[in-house]
Amino acid sequence: MKAARYALTLLLCGLAAGAAAAPLDEPLKPLPDVPKEDPARVKLGRQLFNDPRLSTNNTLSCASCHQLDKGGADTRAFSQGFDGQPLPVNTPSVFNARLNFRQFWDGRVETLEEQSDKVITSPHEMGSSWDTVVQRLSDDPGYRQGFGAAYPDAVTKANIQNALASYERTLATPDSRFDQYLKGNTEILTLDEKYGYQRFKDYGCIACHQGVNIGGNMFQKFGVFGDYIADRGNPTEADQGRFNVTGDEADRAVFKVPSLRNVALTAPYFHDGSAPTLERAVDVMFKYQLGRMPSDEDKALIIQFLKTLSGHWEDTP
Repeated sequence: MKAARYALTLLLCGLAAGAAAAPLDEPLKPLPDVPKEDPARVKLGRQLFNDPRLSTNNTLSCASCHQLDKGGADTRAFSQGFDGQPLPVNTPSVFNARLNFRQFWDGRVETLEEQSDKVITSPHEMGSSWDTVVQRLSDDPGYRQGFGAAYPDAVTKANIQNALASYERTLATPDSRFDQYLKGNTEILTLDEKYGYQRFKDYGCIACHQGVNIGGNMFQKFGVFGDYIADRGNPTEADQGRFNVTGDEADRAVFKVPSLRNVALTAPYFHDGSAPTLERAVDVMFKYQLGRMPSDEDKALIIQFLKTLSGHWEDTP
């Protein structure tokens, strides 16, 4: 073990010596550039994202649960809907959501446009209707002018969805220290953080947390090596995951693998918000997804690596 660590140290130090080198040939890749969006539509989307009039009783906006200063989520296990009642699942981060192959924990829609439809009309979340939303926005002179300038048919359901999605596609968190490392600046990470990344690969975490979003591109059963939900107790309908969408027994307790970008900022974790800390989340993943437990040293190294995945977001009105 000491010999292997020494060899890896030599390799990592060798990489550090070439800080100006070309991008690294790694299975994980840096975040791609933010796509070009129509500025007028992005501006409308930003306004809509922060507008509580999308909810039935004018109390809840997208930003109420997706708080951009808190990693694009919030600090609760379950956010509250328009009626003050807790939602059935933990709020995922809106940052980098455009890179997910599906939206929602159960992956019931593919696009950000579809996602806004489900949230606005959900009896648990915003509880509104499109007729109500379109009428409210059409009655607002500012929205009438903005939509009229950005869309030929002004305020419509499709245009509201498109504006929201246009804004959300700009919500990226580039330039994490890990992204800088992947781009060739190998001195940006400490040796322990590099060891943590190596352990992340060696233990097989990367089998599910893969791609540019380090997750968000596949479904996986929560509890491969044991029944996490049964052990936790008090099962709910939401715990059935993708089964609620497909009715296929094989999809019971199957969820979209979450992105690990900004993971250090988005506690609590999992669809049920049951892991209050990153340390607890790592323990659960090892026990129930990998069927083994790491040494205390390896666990600490992996957590150090995970903290390098926090990127930077700048509010640009």
